[in-house]
Amino acid sequence: MDFFDLLTMIGGLALFLYGMNLLGEGLSRASGGGLERILGKLTGNPVKAVLAGAGVTAVIQSSSAVTVMVVGFVNSGIMKLQQAAGVIMGANIGTTATAWILSLTSLESDSVLVRLCRPTSFSPVLAMTGVLFLMLSKSEKLKNAASILLGFSILMFGMDTMSAAAKPLAQVPEFVSALTRFSNPVLGMLAGLVLTAVIQSSSASVGILQALCATGTVGYGAAVPIILGQNIGTCVTAMLSAIGASRNAKKAALVHLYFNVIGVFLFLGVFYAADAVAGFPFLERAADGRGIAAIHSAFNVLATLCLLPFSNLLVRLADLTVREKGPARKAPAKSCGEF
Repeated sequence: MDFFDLLTMIGGLALFLYGMNLLGEGLSRASGGGLERILGKLTGNPVKAVLAGAGVTAVIQSSSAVTVMVVGFVNSGIMKLQQAAGVIMGANIGTTATAWILSLTSLESDSVLVRLCRPTSFSPVLAMTGVLFLMLSKSEKLKNAASILLGFSILMFGMDTMSAAAKPLAQVPEFVSALTRFSNPVLGMLAGLVLTAVIQSSSASVGILQALCATGTVGYGAAVPIILGQNIGTCVTAMLSAIGASRNAKKAALVHLYFNVIGVFLFLGVFYAADAVAGFPFLERAADGRGIAAIHSAFNVLATLCLLPFSNLLVRLADLTVREKGPARKAPAKSCGEF
């Protein structure tokens, strides 16, 4: 991989991030505030809150955006902290939809029908439709539809560009050696955490991992801890959004962080304990896009099932971290004999 391949990969990442942002904005405008109303109405019951969080996130393709939205709701008093916990857990599940869409790019078959199901096959048609809507229509609804179509198409072109640029990495011994080191769970988790924290999107970092899988050098042993780290790294956006906000908003961001940290360490402990006892042969195999999506979904669904019954404890933990300021203590009065 030379300098120009690296530039191509950076360009692909830029397209990916821009496409995701354009898609989310178009969907938000098209909903006319409906997504916010859905979150507000369906958060009274913990299960409904999880489903609402998952559904809205799957639509706008960004758990960070939904979590920041929830932090804002808590900050303004629209949503209680207990309600926010369920929405945040659901957002983690909903964000895995992006990974499943991206995994379609790895479909291999001579069948025309299967090839048409690949996003890179129908994205050009969607892109041209979006451009025509944007250029020829004055309707706000059609312009929103154009943003959605163009956003999805740009996202997929960015993913395809990253995959093509990453293929030469398979021939770089240093790259293969680095991935082998990531088989260490702690190093892999830290790598996923840092990558996601830097680019501020778990969907994008999972997309980069799927693009690297196209090289055939990324094994499941390296991919699993990286995916877990990505789930912690995505908390950075919510933590930043809570700076300068109310104490309850800070607590909502901490609930997001604690949910992911506790979930990751529970998953790591159980997964590697089971591997030590039974042995998972698939860890030695090369990972693919669908496998990455499956692991990403399995972790978030299992973490939600395990921690949803204890959401009040997560809230309590956040309460203990961000304590309310009590009244100032008065200095004891001096007696007449004291100076």
